[in-house]
Amino acid sequence: MIILKNAKIFNHYLDNGLERSDSYSLVDIAFEGDRIFQIADSIDDMQNAQIIDVKNRWVMPGFFDPQVHFRYPGADHKETIESGSRAAARGGFTSVVTMPNTNPTTDCVEVLQKVIHEAKRVGLVKIFPTASVTKGLLGQELTDFAALKNAGAIALTDDGKGVQSDELMLQAMHLARQVRLPILDHAEDESLSDGGAIHAGKTAATFGVRPIVSESEAQHVLRGCEMALATGARYHVLHVSCAKSLSVIKRFREKGAKVTVEVSPHHLLLSDEDIKLRSDGSLDSNFKMNPPIRSPFDRIKLNEAFLSGEIDAVATDHAPHSQEEKARSIELAPFGIVGVETAFPLIYTNYYLANKMPLFKIVDLMTCHAAKIFELNMGTITKGGLSDLVVIDAEMSETIDARTFLSKGKNTPFQGMTVKGIPVLTVCSGRITFKHRLF
Repeated sequence: MIILKNAKIFNHYLDNGLERSDSYSLVDIAFEGDRIFQIADSIDDMQNAQIIDVKNRWVMPGFFDPQVHFRYPGADHKETIESGSRAAARGGFTSVVTMPNTNPTTDCVEVLQKVIHEAKRVGLVKIFPTASVTKGLLGQELTDFAALKNAGAIALTDDGKGVQSDELMLQAMHLARQVRLPILDHAEDESLSDGGAIHAGKTAATFGVRPIVSESEAQHVLRGCEMALATGARYHVLHVSCAKSLSVIKRFREKGAKVTVEVSPHHLLLSDEDIKLRSDGSLDSNFKMNPPIRSPFDRIKLNEAFLSGEIDAVATDHAPHSQEEKARSIELAPFGIVGVETAFPLIYTNYYLANKMPLFKIVDLMTCHAAKIFELNMGTITKGGLSDLVVIDAEMSETIDARTFLSKGKNTPFQGMTVKGIPVLTVCSGRITFKHRLF
């Protein structure tokens, strides 16, 4: 038994009938195993209970990340399930959805079970694995959707590439609807992205870098939305990055298509004009991700959608690479940045502290709303509910320093940024999985 004393929680967690708001109460929370045992104004010390006084800090449901790359199996030099899980726990995450672009690809029951087994062995966060839409991510032959679902896949995606064949994508949508799994789409028409490295904007033109046009994403979002409407499949747009995609999504939702969408902190907070230079004058590859950070106009439109409630979830798209790989030129370095250790403080600092968004809405986007995409009922604090919790120190200030990351990846564009809202204690299934030195 563990008892968190003097915990600040939203009042709507205590009474489902209350309007969701930032109003809160101070309570004690007792949990044992994977369930919350009691929530009360004061809980008397129980025999053999571990008492942790959180001293009026926020206690929130553990965060849910709908898109991470933990690189297992096959790329241990970038990340492992253990290092990725430790990083996620430090960031306040208790549940993550892993992508299948591994080596070998998570495209069959055997590899999927290997991922599940390793996740259970590590046991630091709840890992919900996806499986690929096509075998080997080659875009030529569909995987066995039914067998993969039965083995534990929570969704289907060719993340990292996207399905290029319209005919195969339509078949996938029909089959995914039959087995009741969502298709998560890395929306990229490779005939339009054409081997580019960064957004087709001012920076690409100035430095002569091969560009990626917004249409490469928007065209495949349009295709996916049309197919979702035609088939009734659940279609989820991964890491949306441009205004054109948002307008398509809004239009097809109004028509009744089952479309959801996530956004990543880097697309909300950065544009292509924020890409920094290295000491040698070259572009910093820690600003290279796919889809790329877009134009200032796209960033404004993403923020408008985020603030107006058109976005369903915040996803980190945590994509670690070795420092040697990211040291290459921006044309040759791999796409991707890390994110699980910085996501909440970045959003908290730039939206709540900036008076742009209520705190409860941020928390919903990183908990219950994100889980709902996968038809999971998670992301609340209630008696008898899951003991997946994170303690947030609202006043603590930290400067982001990749050298301190628990992830093997140090590839962040937010190096040196000062943030507040720091996760200081994470509990997953009743087990303390991260504890700040102040405890």
